[in-house]
Amino acid sequence: MLDETAKGVFTIAATPFLPDGALDIQSLDRMTDFYMEKGATGLTILGIMGEAGKLSADESATVIERICARATVPVIVGVSAPGFAQIEATTRIAMDKGAAGVMIAPPSTLRTDAQIVGYYRTLGEKLGETPWVIQDFPLVTNVQIDPSAILKIVEDNPACVMLKHEDWPGLEKIAALRAASDAGARRISILCGNGGQFLLEEMIRGADGAMTGFAYPEMMRDVTKLMSGGEETKARDIFDAYLPLVRYESQPGMGLAIRKYILAKRGAIAHAAVRAPGPKLTEAAISEIETLIERQERRLSSL
Repeated sequence: MLDETAKGVFTIAATPFLPDGALDIQSLDRMTDFYMEKGATGLTILGIMGEAGKLSADESATVIERICARATVPVIVGVSAPGFAQIEATTRIAMDKGAAGVMIAPPSTLRTDAQIVGYYRTLGEKLGETPWVIQDFPLVTNVQIDPSAILKIVEDNPACVMLKHEDWPGLEKIAALRAASDAGARRISILCGNGGQFLLEEMIRGADGAMTGFAYPEMMRDVTKLMSGGEETKARDIFDAYLPLVRYESQPGMGLAIRKYILAKRGAIAHAAVRAPGPKLTEAAISEIETLIERQERRLSSL
């Protein structure tokens, strides 16, 4: 089961599709193997970049069952939904199939700290002892969660064991939460997103690792391991080698298509298809990606 000590790289998994838009069952297996081979210490499935909102309930259950059966690392399942009934139903499926915990983003209707804290208090009561993760992604949810609200949620809910931190800018939030835990507040795991763009600084501020879907999980594996071991200079050298592609993949609206193109090129999935509605890469974009990959490989070979 997931707990407060989680660290390393929990890769946000893509959801593979066939060119006609059908779920690619076989690629679920090869993708799971790929992520683990590249150093993922955990997997997070059915997140925002996992196209969860485009799946039927049956398809979601298939993804959960297939990946949980294949993975030998902890699996976190995104169960965010407008209402508690759907969250509870998906959570039951996830935990029955062997997930380590679930992740929930706040609904966009929440506005005040009191509303946010109250929402997660009710959620905690409904989920009981199931370990869960706060997904803090205000750029998508439009819900700003102050560090004081997060600390109150953690205090109220023993089963809240992790923050998926994806605020931007958010380094001061990490620092505030770690200062509070140093002063006696319950410490939970903090894993960070945003495509890995700020991973070095996030680790310096006290994060435990990454939870994002960059198409080269080995970068995040190496950076988190080196930073945890005090080898900051070497971590920066590796990070710098990947940074142009991290930047390119982080384009709003196009990032998933770019990520899937690279994952398909690397053999992690059979097809780069994004389920409709979704973007398609132009020949110009593909040429830019190929150039970035070539230059990245050149930089890595010199390290």
